[in-house]
Amino acid sequence: MIDGVNIADGRVAILGRAALPSVAVVSFVVGVGATLAVAGDTLGYDFRAYHQAAVRLLNGQPLYDTSFQAAGGFGLFYYPPTFAPLILPFGWLAEATAIRVWTAILLVSFAVGVALLPVTRSVRLWIVLLAGLSWPFVYAVKLGQVGPILFLLFAAGWRWLDGPARLGTGLALGTAIKLQPALVLVWAALTRRWPAAGVGLVVLLALGVLATALAGSAAWSDFVHLVGQVGDPITTAHNVTPGAVAYQLGAPADVALVIQWAGVAVTLALCVVAVRWATAEASYLVAVVASQLVSPILWDHYAVLLLLPVAYLCAGGRWWAILIPLATSIPLVDLSPPIVYPISFAVALLATLAVGIKARRLEPS
Repeated sequence: MIDGVNIADGRVAILGRAALPSVAVVSFVVGVGATLAVAGDTLGYDFRAYHQAAVRLLNGQPLYDTSFQAAGGFGLFYYPPTFAPLILPFGWLAEATAIRVWTAILLVSFAVGVALLPVTRSVRLWIVLLAGLSWPFVYAVKLGQVGPILFLLFAAGWRWLDGPARLGTGLALGTAIKLQPALVLVWAALTRRWPAAGVGLVVLLALGVLATALAGSAAWSDFVHLVGQVGDPITTAHNVTPGAVAYQLGAPADVALVIQWAGVAVTLALCVVAVRWATAEASYLVAVVASQLVSPILWDHYAVLLLLPVAYLCAGGRWWAILIPLATSIPLVDLSPPIVYPISFAVALLATLAVGIKARRLEPS
């Protein structure tokens, strides 16, 4: 009987592995396709702000519209000036065409990012499957958000941790698009990856000079002014930072602000712990997660980047990690309370840190 059970279990496992590629592709195509099919006028909602900024530049107008008072409004562009050279070509395209091209770039970026993950084929297929079920991923694609591009850049950095040019360039491009990845550049310096940090700084400087030439020096002060105006980490609607969630649950604003800054301090401290006691790849991924968690605005679609530590954990046999993206999956989108997001980030960070510390201890001295 025991032999019969083992044979049956083995056959089930073989069938499961054989079916995984098809299931992963179907999950991805159905999840993304269904979301885009019903997007209507919301397709490329956030990308339109990028497109409008590019058009303003081409027309000799300011890069930023500083009239916005809160994050989340249509047309708000509050990315650093270094993003301007990267999106400028889209300003030459009609909006509808630009949205289609950008959406294709997002999907290709994710696919390439998955292919670059330094994990087994089965783990990659699970990441594709989970992406199709993931509300943060399909929502990011629908909005035209940069999450899938950051996924590619961080995945490339993970694969080429000891490749200074590739790592530094990828982190610089991430920082140029959104400021948060600068924390991972700091990680490179803390882990004494000086060539990578140097390459990153040179690339950022070059993009900064180009951005200034395109948008003028006033763009930098406009950016700082705008971020200060719309970057409230507590009262911004739909924000899921720890402080914002505490405020939404009834905590006074000053208490919520203390919670927010305490969370940032703990997150940064854990990054230092990871650098000191975890493996390089684990500390890198801790920094990636932390770069989003310390942001004053944490939108739900930022959680697409949690697929990276999930891949790391699954690669080490911690298959329970698939529960992290499943907690924010499409079927649960109207059921999961906002607190699920900071908890998901915290679990991914802490689990990656714990596994990385254990792996470091097992390394030959």
